[in-house]
Amino acid sequence: MPRYNAPFEIHVHGDVPLRSDVTFAQIQEALKPLWVYAGAKSLADGASSSYEEEPGIRYEQKEHVLQICWTVSGDEDFRQALDEMCMGLNELAHQGAAIEVTFYDTEFDEEEGGDPQEESRDDFVMLFVGPNPAAIMQVQRDLLVEDVVNLMERHFDGAELGGVVSEIDKLFSDRFDALVNSLEIGKPPRGSGGGGSGGPSGHGGGRRPRHLH
Repeated sequence: MPRYNAPFEIHVHGDVPLRSDVTFAQIQEALKPLWVYAGAKSLADGASSSYEEEPGIRYEQKEHVLQICWTVSGDEDFRQALDEMCMGLNELAHQGAAIEVTFYDTEFDEEEGGDPQEESRDDFVMLFVGPNPAAIMQVQRDLLVEDVVNLMERHFDGAELGGVVSEIDKLFSDRFDALVNSLEIGKPPRGSGGGGSGGPSGHGGGRRPRHLH
């Protein structure tokens, strides 16, 4: 049921390439933590976002891509639903993908001019899913390279940054080797992406704009 006094509006956004043999029933089961949290009885019932201008949760069957641009009211307990969703999507994913999750503090209003020392409880988390650890690390690596190159191109020509990219590749190669050596190959990383390229996680620091289509 709707959470009228929920402290957050939570926006989930990302495109996940799925295997061509995946069925709608499998997608519904993988996303069950989301639509159950929203108080729906099925994926079809819960696929609509809280905002009409957002497309919600859609499966583009021709491209085999799950598209999520979906907002729900909730609390910190939604993070558990996200963890369960990631585990389900790992089983269906064709390749690695990133999913952005933004928690918007519903009680914080920048325009009301309240206590200047008060910060919003907004938070931003980047989740990663994929069929195996290598696929997940690949998308983490690609996002980190993109972030670093965009930042450094303000000061250096792109052709000068080959060494930086090589060092990033070495870091991910070392991480993958450590994962294999620790015999955790069967436990693909999930959650907030820790040392990956998920961008800053934290509170305050300016509010992120919504994804509007």
